[in-house]
Amino acid sequence: MPVYIWKGINSYGEKRKGKIESVDEAGARAQLKRMRIDVKVCKEAPKDLFENVTIFQPKVTGKDIVIFTRQLSTMIDAGLPLVQCLQILSKQQENPTFKKMLLTIQSDVETGNTLADAMRKHPKAFDSLYANMIEAGELGGILDTILSRLAAFMEKAMALQKKIKGAMTYPAICLGISLVILVVILIFVIPVFESMFADFGAALPVPTQIVVNMSNSFKSNFIWLFLGIAAVVFLFKKIYATEKGEIKIDAIMLKLPVVGSLIRRVAVAKFTRTMSTMLQSGVPILDALTVVGKTAGNKVIEIAVFRVRDAIAEGRAIAEPLEETGVFPNMVVQMINVGEQVGALDTMMEKIADFYDEEVDQAVDNLTAMIEPFMMVFLGGIIGGLVVAMYLPIFEIAGAVGG
Repeated sequence: MPVYIWKGINSYGEKRKGKIESVDEAGARAQLKRMRIDVKVCKEAPKDLFENVTIFQPKVTGKDIVIFTRQLSTMIDAGLPLVQCLQILSKQQENPTFKKMLLTIQSDVETGNTLADAMRKHPKAFDSLYANMIEAGELGGILDTILSRLAAFMEKAMALQKKIKGAMTYPAICLGISLVILVVILIFVIPVFESMFADFGAALPVPTQIVVNMSNSFKSNFIWLFLGIAAVVFLFKKIYATEKGEIKIDAIMLKLPVVGSLIRRVAVAKFTRTMSTMLQSGVPILDALTVVGKTAGNKVIEIAVFRVRDAIAEGRAIAEPLEETGVFPNMVVQMINVGEQVGALDTMMEKIADFYDEEVDQAVDNLTAMIEPFMMVFLGGIIGGLVVAMYLPIFEIAGAVGG
């Protein structure tokens, strides 16, 4: 919808200006008249040159979706019609990309589409989990409740993701700084020492000669080294893009010490939390498993979930095929089995998710505590070793002079 810039005087004689959305200029002037504004200037705002260039537009973030979900839940619970809710939320949306998306969804709903179908046209913002739960809420007449559960689910998922990213930030920064320092020393510092040692005319100690050779090799082969790293990254992405490659790499990730255990715990927490939310919302278990499998984030776990879904479709209970996958811990399988037997599978999965959220928090804290001293030793060993190697000839000369 076009945006119009206006200037005018309000009913108190004060000068005012602003922006307003309307189909045309006449509509904009009519809106301002109802607001008791004596319009002096009203013209269409200049169009953004990059309006239709995707890379220049802000992305729709998880926070945007959570806030929208919370607000929509509150407004529907208050009895407002869905179209009016979408209209209000689109008007107050500051993110232009999300604003345009909400206007499109509003238009689709007005023409007879369900909210779920309208949202499925924007999979980058509203994934299959979100759309399926919205569909269940619309069919069951409990859309406000579903939206509230969705918001809570997304907030917990974002908090978990933020926790893991936060734990990885420190070692990533330390590793980056150490690599920069290492490159600077090899390219700029060591050649200075090398030229100084050449004037002495004596043979260099073995550690010093090794460092000098490293510096010369790095300078002469820097481009090839860079191209080699780029080729390895490219090849890795190509392999990971294939189904077999993705399965093998994800299987290796699960077997890694410390990190593999963390990935498994995150996967269990995500699986049980998503299943609990979807089952509580009235989504059939087979549909829920399909969505959970697609959003697992690990190909090995995705295949395991789909095998469980196929087993349930054949009439089996959920616990036995879960155990057969070998992916889920025995404690999780037993608790799910108990929940299924007493008819409280959704509640039991919620309890498992809460437990594993705490497990993930503890694992992340332990990983951070372990990485910090390791990074200190790594940085000290690399930088300290280079410094000592470069000063060895000076110590030997000083010793010879003193002798």
